[in-house]
Amino acid sequence: MSDYFGKEVFKLGFGLMRLPKTQDGKIDIPQTCVMVDKFIEAGGTYFDTAYVYDGGDSELAANEALVKRYKRDKFTIATKLNAGVSKDEQSAKQQFYTSLERTGAGYFDYYLLHALQRNNYKKYEEYHLWDFVKEQKEKGLIKYYGFSFHADPALLDELLYEHSDVDFIQLQINYADWENPGVASRQCYEIARKHGKPIVVMEPVKGGALADPQQSVKDIFKAADKDASPASWAIRYAASFDGILTVLSGMSNIAQMDDNISYMRRFKPLDEKEQNVIKAVQAELAKDNSIKCTRCHYCTDGCPMNIAIPEIFAVYNDEKKKPGWDGGRGAYRNVTVGKGKASDCIECGQCEDACPQHLDVIYLLKECRKMEG
Repeated sequence: MSDYFGKEVFKLGFGLMRLPKTQDGKIDIPQTCVMVDKFIEAGGTYFDTAYVYDGGDSELAANEALVKRYKRDKFTIATKLNAGVSKDEQSAKQQFYTSLERTGAGYFDYYLLHALQRNNYKKYEEYHLWDFVKEQKEKGLIKYYGFSFHADPALLDELLYEHSDVDFIQLQINYADWENPGVASRQCYEIARKHGKPIVVMEPVKGGALADPQQSVKDIFKAADKDASPASWAIRYAASFDGILTVLSGMSNIAQMDDNISYMRRFKPLDEKEQNVIKAVQAELAKDNSIKCTRCHYCTDGCPMNIAIPEIFAVYNDEKKKPGWDGGRGAYRNVTVGKGKASDCIECGQCEDACPQHLDVIYLLKECRKMEG
């Protein structure tokens, strides 16, 4: 591999977006503390959160489970500013100071402008946020700055020409989306490397879908290595590319942490034989017609009808894999209790604007209405 900024960083990053929850839906701090301890003991340093994760609770959990318990030089922390949830420039910039207060980190090792897409990237210019984060870097409150990206390769190329001083970028890279035109993992990766930017990988297991893939994919992996988990194939795949700073895994329990550490503590890139296994899996996935939702819930934050979009899509996918006796109606009722149904959609389009996977949400919700019968 070539030399690049971040080459020496432990290639597994701890994503704090999907932390374990207690029965009342709050982040389980004691379990998170155990996971943090295991991660640091294994050599991990990179912790990733965001202003919007869990309504701010993710940053607060980072304070409790990490910052208050470890010396500052034992870890690095990344968080993000999301202009899409701000009403004006002042409130957008306030996110930075709120994040500093929530995390108690003192400064951020990595700071990102969050989830740039075609529908929102101009707002970051209008609010002067590129200049703002550079000012914080000059003050020593940010060490490295970048942005996370969910759009087409042409826009990525444009942004990297306009903001050539970014230190790194965050991209969705996984074997299922490598040639997916809606995500364009390969093209975006190649553009990032053309500009010499190191990459933080997000969604390496595609919201958990590649940690528990369809049975035919599991069979291919099992035949190649009976002891390796599906998640290990996905994370090692993403970490094997040149220029990777770290690969984020949004771990939700101690078992997931133990599994990830088992193969990333002494990470080895996929060899040629293993790459051929991935190619076989990609060919198998090409036959899959399920809804490619990662359950990030960005679509639900602004839904005026409070529709349980990711949960409805999950029921739809389960029904496609193994039809139930009632056509999925029981499961559908369960996930929509107290929330909007697919038929409540008013086609405002905010969900499609927010979707990082660029799904045709309105059409798909119409398809899901059959489960309401």
